[in-house]
Amino acid sequence: THHDRAKGLMFRRALPEMGGMIFIYAPPQPVAMGMRNTYIPLDMIFIALDGTVSRIETNTEPFSTDIIPSGGAVAAVLELNAGEAEKVGLKPGDRVVFPGLGANP
Repeated sequence: THHDRAKGLMFRRALPEMGGMIFIYAPPQPVAMGMRNTYIPLDMIFIALDGTVSRIETNTEPFSTDIIPSGGAVAAVLELNAGEAEKVGLKPGDRVVFPGLGANP
């Protein structure tokens, strides 16, 4: 829901390993994420409509008021525990498969 999207992972004290939250944007658009009221350091993966990882912001700072921009139009943002992107070897240019993204069959 819109409320769930606005709340995101704020106020959560823990996130299961390999757990996360995906935000879908239709149509693709520039977005800005934040860490206000977020206790958990996160990796933010910005994903283009075709499923290509366009940018990764790693180890975001809990409670920071800094704005984290997508750097261009994106169709999704995936938030994971800090370090998960590196743990699985994810890097810009890789593809994410998720329903609604063009990288899917």
